[in-house]
Amino acid sequence: MEAREVKESGAVGVTIRWLISEKDGAPNFAMRLFEVEADGYTPFHHHKWEHEVFILEGKGSLVLEDKTVPLNKGDAVLVSGEENHQFKNVSQEKLIFLCLVPNKML
Repeated sequence: MEAREVKESGAVGVTIRWLISEKDGAPNFAMRLFEVEADGYTPFHHHKWEHEVFILEGKGSLVLEDKTVPLNKGDAVLVSGEENHQFKNVSQEKLIFLCLVPNKML
């Protein structure tokens, strides 16, 4: 799977790989792999669908509207739909995580 730079406004040092999606015959969910460079982060944003996230490597934080949640290798976290969120790398190593979302995002 080719890593592609996330070019969405507000993203810094982030790549995405689509591991499994509708193109692979998955009817309901997509699995994506994100890599966030040191000092990198995803945009602070929200949308209707939830995320299920599993941290594979590194240390980071999940920034929400009212709190920041530390993330470490082996952690799993749910980001609810309509919840403002951002993933930040807080170390000098890459933050690598799986993120599952519905194929048919509402």
